[in-house]
Amino acid sequence: MTLQTAGIHHITAFAGDPQANVDFYAGVLGLRLVKKTINFDAPDVYHLYFGDEKGSPGTIITFFPSAGSPRGKIGGGQVGITSYVIPPGTIGFWQDRLERYNIEVTKTSRFNEELLQFEDSEGLRIELVEREEGASSTWEHEGIPANKAIKGFGGAVLFSVNPQRTMDALENILGFVRVDENEEYARFRSSGDIGNVVDVPVTRVPLGVGGSGTVHHIAWRAKDFEEHEAWRGAVYQYGYQPTPVRDRQYFNAIYFREAGGILFEIATDPPGFAKDEPADALGEKLMLPEWFEQYREQIEGNLQPIVVRTLEPAKAAQ
Repeated sequence: MTLQTAGIHHITAFAGDPQANVDFYAGVLGLRLVKKTINFDAPDVYHLYFGDEKGSPGTIITFFPSAGSPRGKIGGGQVGITSYVIPPGTIGFWQDRLERYNIEVTKTSRFNEELLQFEDSEGLRIELVEREEGASSTWEHEGIPANKAIKGFGGAVLFSVNPQRTMDALENILGFVRVDENEEYARFRSSGDIGNVVDVPVTRVPLGVGGSGTVHHIAWRAKDFEEHEAWRGAVYQYGYQPTPVRDRQYFNAIYFREAGGILFEIATDPPGFAKDEPADALGEKLMLPEWFEQYREQIEGNLQPIVVRTLEPAKAAQ
């Protein structure tokens, strides 16, 4: 069978202070904190998930926030820019909102689309782009009505130390289609209507350094568990070494590092984030896998308390 991903499932990054992370993504950008759990490999560190109301694939950015963690350097082998899509006619609203929170914004363009670029509290690079496609948000946060809210990912800009090999993986493993190119970037599109546009600089980007304010990996969508198994076989047959399937509670995952240095994940759409808590209470309680439940008191005692709160602009200045 011929495989083609619908696009981005999620993006995972490193951050510093957990409360500052929540304040930015929930308080400023208005995303919903849909899951509060831990890094299974380091249970003294949160794993926080932000997205749309349901935590839909294509909307989720996740973080491992750890206070005092060293700042990374954005560069080759990473997602260089995370793109979010907003409804047409709302870029002015978002520029005004970000500037009220003392966030420096830059207007630029790529492939005839106007972009609003800025950084989060750790230096992670983000941009907003207006597009018709993609379902409208149903989640409202203080000061952000649903008809102006972020829909989910527009896509990503991949910084590669070997652009031709990264573009080869996009086209010949993941099934993206090259739709445009200029002297700076090549653009690829997937079959989905969100998280579906990926741009790659055509010249090599010097290697980055992981740490706070950088992306750890980008995950692509598999529609179900059966297709996920097929993806693992396809990646292996193409010459990469995918990991065994790993149960991440809310999706299954495999990982491989493509030749441009970027860690790729392929993740299943099911079972989703309502697996272990009611949809109307997502993100309110620290959720632990069953093998950690016996250590809940100790784990919670080691984690900095966090809360989703409404921010006054002056309090959000970084």
